[in-house]
Amino acid sequence: MLEKILEIAGKHKKIVFMAIVALAAGGFGYKILKGNGAETKYVLAAVEKGNLISAISGSGQVSSLNQADIKPKVSGDVLSVAVKNGQEVKAGTLLLQLDSQDAQGVVRDAEIDLENAKISLSQTEATQNVAGLRSVYDSGFNAVTEAFLDLPVIMSGLKNILFGSDLDGSYWNLDVYNMYHQTYDPFYENNPSYQSYQTAKSLYEQNLAGYKSISGFSSANLESLLENTYQTTKAIAESLRNAAIIVRLYQDDLKTHYLPVNPFIDNYLSDLSSYTSKINKDISGLSSAIQNVQVKADTDPLNLQAKELAVEQRENALADAKERLADYSVRAPFDGVIGNLNVKNGDSLSSGAAIATLMTKQQIAEISLNEVDAAKVKVDQKANLAFDAVDGLNITGKVSDMDTIGTVTQGVVTYDVKIAFDTQDDRVKSGMSVSASIITDVKQDVLLIPNSAVKSAGNSSYVEMPSEAISANMTASANGIMFKDPPRQQAIQVGLSNDSYTEVADGLKEGDQIIIRTIAPKSAQTQTSTSNMFQSGNARRSSGGGGGAMMRIPD
Repeated sequence: MLEKILEIAGKHKKIVFMAIVALAAGGFGYKILKGNGAETKYVLAAVEKGNLISAISGSGQVSSLNQADIKPKVSGDVLSVAVKNGQEVKAGTLLLQLDSQDAQGVVRDAEIDLENAKISLSQTEATQNVAGLRSVYDSGFNAVTEAFLDLPVIMSGLKNILFGSDLDGSYWNLDVYNMYHQTYDPFYENNPSYQSYQTAKSLYEQNLAGYKSISGFSSANLESLLENTYQTTKAIAESLRNAAIIVRLYQDDLKTHYLPVNPFIDNYLSDLSSYTSKINKDISGLSSAIQNVQVKADTDPLNLQAKELAVEQRENALADAKERLADYSVRAPFDGVIGNLNVKNGDSLSSGAAIATLMTKQQIAEISLNEVDAAKVKVDQKANLAFDAVDGLNITGKVSDMDTIGTVTQGVVTYDVKIAFDTQDDRVKSGMSVSASIITDVKQDVLLIPNSAVKSAGNSSYVEMPSEAISANMTASANGIMFKDPPRQQAIQVGLSNDSYTEVADGLKEGDQIIIRTIAPKSAQTQTSTSNMFQSGNARRSSGGGGGAMMRIPD
């Protein structure tokens, strides 16, 4: 039997060889499949403490904190343009002047109407026997006016005599007087000249403000003004007296010690004498006026009130005319930089037409956020800003304002947020693109884990942890490690999170090892058997017209 097999094999050497190869290959393929099985690996990380910052991002453009189109309120021809593009201006700066001849005529007419109304009121008062009362009011007001013609000059001169530095160049004159006088007191609260001047100065400033604000001839206003002015002049007279005493004592001390007297001293004494004469005259006039302004008028109040109302109406009309006249001088409403100036001398302008843009130097970023992100943003939250046009530039800022009502576009709601820059950079221009990251929350010294470690089951969260002890060298493997036992699930309570990390409020402690990534086994590669190769070859031969099924060696 064996000899017969060998004889057949000798006649069909090629077929036998291929059969042996097929058998060998099949056995090798089985070995590869059986030995190539892989197991799941896990990458670990330790729970750490740190600071967690939550932020939302948005993009938009740079603009000025305050920007306004400059528009004249009236129409007219341009007489002069006082600024140019790029010029910095202060609030109130004249930008351009329009021809205002017609407006000036309106003001003149309003002044004439007011004067006629006052004349009519005066005639009515005279008819109703109030001329005497009006004369008393006029006399009282004139007394106050005459006093305020003298008081500014007196206070200025008195200040120079006491606090100028003509005598020494380094010290107040008052210090020089006192240094040569035996009653010198370096503490000004005990110095009569110093204290009386401060009292007079305070009363004068208050009295001057009242004098400027008074209007009309009501007895209450005039009586109050007269009394205040009278007290002010008395206080100034006292200050002049004390100043004259200290200057004369200084002069006498110098002469006693045969020292030269500075020429300024004679001038000071002469001025003090002149001031004293004027102030005494003012005190006398005010005193008489106070006594006279006690008269009560017996008049027809309705007729008189009508005339007084007419005067008030004419005063208002004049004020309105002056305001309209002021509109022909176009001025800057706030500090800023002029841009887009498009007007020149001789141009005819219409009211409401923009002639320039005024922008503040303070810049802001205006970004849009969706309704989910906008709900997390509050005024004064910090932000980091980056600019496409200025590589590497980062500026901090804070939220200064945000929309209270969103804008709906194709069913999507967005909110505009304004972020004020903490610092200004000349490279940043209005209209540039800006990316903003607004910090919405910060947690310090909390337990942190990577987001990839957090898993969910319904409304609960958990992480996977090794079920066996882990050595230090195993945790350091970035390619993952294998466990004998499957990992276990640990329920956790999560808190704040950002794009990378999540806060763990409960369920873990610092140093715990958790699984942050699972590496699944690769699929085993199927080895092609020799038998398949033969079948493929037979199929090819069959398609070419030869061969059939693979031959089998007979028993």
